[in-house]
Amino acid sequence: MYVDKQAEFSDAQAVTATAISTNVMDLISNSSGLNPLRDIGTGQDVYLVVSTQTAATDTSSDATLTVSLESDSTVDLATSATVHFTTGALAFAAFSPVGTVLIAVKLPMGEYERYLGVRYTVASGPLTAGAFDAFLTTDVQAFRAYARNYVV
Repeated sequence: MYVDKQAEFSDAQAVTATAISTNVMDLISNSSGLNPLRDIGTGQDVYLVVSTQTAATDTSSDATLTVSLESDSTVDLATSATVHFTTGALAFAAFSPVGTVLIAVKLPMGEYERYLGVRYTVASGPLTAGAFDAFLTTDVQAFRAYARNYVV
């Protein structure tokens, strides 16, 4: 899968408590303020991929993790963030193993504000360890092999 460093939100980002991604993307290339909202979910298919890079640990294995793609008018995603996609609360066993793909979803259509990032929300935790990768790509690995439905 092709990963462009300019489209990467998290690269082995340690997450033990609620946090936004290390990198937040600025969708406006200049400060003119023209077109403050844009729809990046149309045109060529672009996917958000989030995966566990380092195994997550928790003292009682009851932590949950919610991952959301958000945009806002401020870089810290703290003003009035628009949530474009969210996983809902994932159980510890569903996100803790290394290599687990938490999200591989096509960006939804809608009005995206200037700054785009990922928010990791940890509940019933905290996590004692864990790191995640998050990025946008046009080349998502979605192939699945199925059993043949015929006899040779």
